Amino acid sequence: MRKMFIVLLVVCMTSLLLSACGGGQESAEPQLTPDGKVKLKAIMIKHPLTQQLDKMEWLKEAEARAGVEIEWQEISADWDQKKGALLASGDIPDLIVGVNSITDADFAQFQGLFEDLTGLIETHAPNVQAMFEAKPETRALATQVDGKIYGLPKYQRFWPETTTRQFINQEWLDRLGLETPTTWDELHTVLKAFKEQDANGNGDPNDEIPMDFAPTGKTGFGAFMPIVLLGSQGITLTDNGGMGYFMEDGQVKNFFIDERYKELVQFLHKLYSEGLINPEVFTQDYTKYQSVARGSGDTAKVGYTFGWEVSDRFGNAVSPQYTSLAPLKVSADSTTPMSWSYDYNSLNYGVNTVQLSATSPSKEAAMRFINELYDPKVSMQVLFGSLGTNIKDNGDGSYTILPPEDSAMDPGTWKWTSTWADNGPMYIADDLKLTLGTDMQSVGKQTEPLKPALDAIDLDNDVMPGVFLKYAPQDNSMMALNNTSFISMAIAKWSEWITKGGVEEQWDAYVADAQRTGLVANLEIMQRYYDEYKSKQ
Repeated sequence: MRKMFIVLLVVCMTSLLLSACGGGQESAEPQLTPDGKVKLKAIMIKHPLTQQLDKMEWLKEAEARAGVEIEWQEISADWDQKKGALLASGDIPDLIVGVNSITDADFAQFQGLFEDLTGLIETHAPNVQAMFEAKPETRALATQVDGKIYGLPKYQRFWPETTTRQFINQEWLDRLGLETPTTWDELHTVLKAFKEQDANGNGDPNDEIPMDFAPTGKTGFGAFMPIVLLGSQGITLTDNGGMGYFMEDGQVKNFFIDERYKELVQFLHKLYSEGLINPEVFTQDYTKYQSVARGSGDTAKVGYTFGWEVSDRFGNAVSPQYTSLAPLKVSADSTTPMSWSYDYNSLNYGVNTVQLSATSPSKEAAMRFINELYDPKVSMQVLFGSLGTNIKDNGDGSYTILPPEDSAMDPGTWKWTSTWADNGPMYIADDLKLTLGTDMQSVGKQTEPLKPALDAIDLDNDVMPGVFLKYAPQDNSMMALNNTSFISMAIAKWSEWITKGGVEEQWDAYVADAQRTGLVANLEIMQRYYDEYKSKQ
């Protein structure tokens, strides 16, 4: 009897341990609403402009078709800080939605937290399978080196080669009798005139902001930053610059320790020290960045800046005053071939747009909902807004993006206000017949000054594959740890050097510190994976 008791005790303890540690096991029975819908919990990482999710008709309809009712937690700021605590707790909702909101490095660090979707895709997601078949590269984007799929990608088809355009107020140039700048020195001269000569003509010589750029992220560079001026020195950014990694002649490099970056920082400090850059450039949020550029009535406030599209950046009232610029040479005698930021892959593809908890009790229902998002007709609404309000069904299998209901609102803001936009999971099929809105039509025209530089980019040797590189978990973890140490220092120095100076005196020690953070190891890892990737092309 005593031996039997011991055996039973061991079995019971083993059972308890397995139930406590069994990642991937469904932890409870699905919860149902009174009308039989499956209850889910989800997090959506959305744009600050985006309205509440319960106001999105297309989303309500997608949930209804999938037979689910989702309790959404909406996050518009500080996700990186919130994410760390959430993942460390191990208590995550059924779904987490938002482009790369969960990274490959997170999968490596928190193994067992997220469900391998491979089997569920085969049984419950024909729309995802259709995307994989039509666009095999999307399957590659989704698949980890061990063959598993933890996050699903997106494909949105219509976007151009670059996110960032630079704009200058042509009316200000004309009013002050200035030529369009073509070099950094000429830009400096123009910005000084904007500051000193009442460029907007309202009688107040002190209300102009000669230059402004988007807030700097804590984990690297995003769009609409003057880092694109590295193209003047022949550096081809990829995906807005990010953590500084770029390709040059087939070699992986990082511009944060490149002398050309030092030269750009020196130039920007010169502008800042003379009051030519918005003094709030490092403290304002994105909403403030956008609102300031829209001026007051028909009086513009910003002279030179960066953005996606002219009406999106400046609003309808003052946007006609602006024109887009070609890349600027460093100096008149520079012979360096021009480049820019090549962002096509990150604009039209995205990784890890939706993830499923390994302990969700409602995996099949969650996958039915995910499948709805990848229906091309639904995906169109994920990107542009609901049928009827944002999109017209022409009745012949084709669709047209509608102008904003509020005529004072620009189309870009309308999209970001109305729906998940670029932050959502989607598959915009190549055969979907959709007439784009005026903002997307004008993006092409505003990109024309950049086209010679973009067309000259060596896509084989000077563009990082970015999202198409997949790393083994141990390498992902090491790189993430190294990047965390490196990027916090580099970003802090970026703002310090521009506002206070000191890059010349501190440069050598800074580079040595950056290399000690593990940057050199990261460059070696990325080079190895890049070489393997190219060998398979």
